[in-house]
Amino acid sequence: MNRIDVVGIGNALVDIQAQVDEAFPQTVGFEKGIMTLVDDERQAKVIEQLGGKPLHRCAGGSAANSIVGLAQLGGTGGFIGKVGEDEIGRFYSEDMRSLGITTQCTPADVPTGTCAILITPDAQRTMLTNLGAAGLIAKSDIDEDLIRSAKYVYVEGYLLTSPVGKEGAYHAMEVAKSAGVKVALTASDPFLINMIRDEIWDLIRGPVDLFFCNEEEAKSLTGCDDALQAGFKIHESAENVALTLGDKGSLLMHKSEGIPIEGVAVDAIDTTGAGDMYAGALLYGITNGMTWQNAGKLASRKSAEVVAQMGPRLP
Repeated sequence: MNRIDVVGIGNALVDIQAQVDEAFPQTVGFEKGIMTLVDDERQAKVIEQLGGKPLHRCAGGSAANSIVGLAQLGGTGGFIGKVGEDEIGRFYSEDMRSLGITTQCTPADVPTGTCAILITPDAQRTMLTNLGAAGLIAKSDIDEDLIRSAKYVYVEGYLLTSPVGKEGAYHAMEVAKSAGVKVALTASDPFLINMIRDEIWDLIRGPVDLFFCNEEEAKSLTGCDDALQAGFKIHESAENVALTLGDKGSLLMHKSEGIPIEGVAVDAIDTTGAGDMYAGALLYGITNGMTWQNAGKLASRKSAEVVAQMGPRLP
């Protein structure tokens, strides 16, 4: 019998969040509103320039944020990742376990990954990611028994950007399918779609039971100018699709039916983790007996709550 609702697999990153002025991202040399991979030296320099600003630290990473959301709603979650043998690596695992999440983060002899999140007054976030140990997650790090115990395994698309991460992600999906565990995949970012578009289609047509994407990702994947048209095109190949549309709500596609979900109006403060919370809440709902429509409403409401506060977690 399954004992865990969802096991997430992704980059284990300690999020370091700070509110900055409109000009700060450009001042430190980055385009506002996008994610950029940086090395140890550049990350340290940016954090140094944040000196004096209040910083908030928590265990993060896209898939981890979703599992945290699921756990905060009362679901049972697991997480598989990789951290360094350092203080923030220990902090990461302890922070996740404090939420009741079964956490399997194998140690590496490189620093734990970090993500500096610069939040401007318009609620946009500029993310500077230093993968560190997170980028080394491999097939040998996948806890097969943990995956077999779940109803769903949730794979972070970012893992597909590296050869070892891809090997680990594919192995996890293979173990899940052989055990009758459903597979969910998040597109993660438009740049990923542009990088491996054909591979994403192969996964959607193959092991993936539920595909998460936003408006821009859906358009990029399909070449359609209209987001809804793009969503239905994906649904021709994917059994289930969750398409988020920002403040316009979302569209779920299940059993050849489109289920529109209204957005929730809020004053946005920080959009960090909104999509992650949406995925976590939807996965909580469909693994705990809710209809897809009600699960979608819950996901829409909880992601709106996240946008209206600082940080990717519910209070």
